[in-house]
Amino acid sequence: MKPIFKKASFLFTGVILGSSVLAQTPDTSYIKPFSGSDAFRTWSIGVNGGLLTPYTIFRGREDFLHPKAEFGYGVFIKDQIIPSFGIQANFLKGNVSANNSASGAFASYKTDLKYAVDISGSFTLANISWMHKKDVIQPYLTAGFGLSAYQPTFTSATGVTTTVDHNIKNGYIPVGIGLKINLTPDVNLDLGYQVNFVDGDNLDGYNYGTTNDKFSYAHAGLEFALGSRKKPQLATHNPVASMRSEYLMDEQRLQLQADAEKTNNEQLRRDLDATRNDLNATKNDLKKFTVDSDGDGVPDFFDKCPNTPSGTKVDGSGCPLPVNKPNNVKVYVTEQDRAIVKEAIRNLEFDFGKATIREHSFPSLQKVAQLLVEKGFSLKLAGYTDNVGSVSANLRLSKDRAEAVKTYIVSQGADASHIQAEGYGKSHPIASNKTAKGRQINRRVEFTLF
Repeated sequence: MKPIFKKASFLFTGVILGSSVLAQTPDTSYIKPFSGSDAFRTWSIGVNGGLLTPYTIFRGREDFLHPKAEFGYGVFIKDQIIPSFGIQANFLKGNVSANNSASGAFASYKTDLKYAVDISGSFTLANISWMHKKDVIQPYLTAGFGLSAYQPTFTSATGVTTTVDHNIKNGYIPVGIGLKINLTPDVNLDLGYQVNFVDGDNLDGYNYGTTNDKFSYAHAGLEFALGSRKKPQLATHNPVASMRSEYLMDEQRLQLQADAEKTNNEQLRRDLDATRNDLNATKNDLKKFTVDSDGDGVPDFFDKCPNTPSGTKVDGSGCPLPVNKPNNVKVYVTEQDRAIVKEAIRNLEFDFGKATIREHSFPSLQKVAQLLVEKGFSLKLAGYTDNVGSVSANLRLSKDRAEAVKTYIVSQGADASHIQAEGYGKSHPIASNKTAKGRQINRRVEFTLF
């Protein structure tokens, strides 16, 4: 096997082994659309090796008829500006050779390429797609301008070998094509072909014809991304697919929000239906406590003297009061009387959504009834609710609760004609209805003693 092909084989084997060692799960990090460059890795370095030859795909009149392939190698550093464009600095070194000059004056030449350095723009293709979040393969094009230094050695037809005694320096234009394969989030396999147009006709040390010399470089290598491994490479980032992912995530979030609101609305509807049913049941329960057939102010349920004549003053049990009860005694409301009323207000509680008085409220109400019987006070009851439910339902409930308090106090012997019961619904709140504690405070019956 020729030495040049041995070198190429070793290079290809090294690239394959390197990709196998470094292979791992591809980077799938999500980057929010329109993120700045600091969200990506933009800098990278690369090494490559391959074949240098004066033969190119741009055929023309050649100084030597039989080009040969020689080994070359190079390195580069690149800054990716946007996903589709980056700028890189390249270094290339190696040999270029051929046999049999077109004029027949020379048998062969071999040029030692001391260096070829250039600045090139790299245009990445096919990484803009709706379908793929990240493309594994990125084709690219490169073009730039550089400076080369080389030293030709040529052999005449008679076998005389001559080496140019100084380095020749010329500018050149590199134009390339290739593709990169993402082996890992950090490493890319770089396969490329580059044609270098020399600004001169002396790459082979032989000025012949009117065209400038050129040479090609077919290479394989590895590119290593620099920076934090938590960030993806900008060159492999697909901004269009990123915007599509953002749109799909927003759509999913909106759908989840809509589903949650629908569930909440259904639960509220069920709660309102349950409250309405409870209010209707309470209303039916209260009917038997509010029917007053003889109009004496004492419901039939508590009236021990039914069919009392109209206008007759009765006691809490519905029986007529003695007509000789003195009415000229003037009684005053004392602080002790007010304390009894405040205690009754503080201890008064109802079942939720109903006008049913809880048992622990009875002792305080009995004291109020006793106060009305003993001193002949009048009492105004004003019922209120929180803001849960409709206006009409709250008005009924507040009225029913005030009537329930009146009914109980009358059952303890108080004069029904001295007790006024009104309902005001959710008006005049004394606390915020936005909290459970505030709503509990607003569900009340106010006592006014006079």
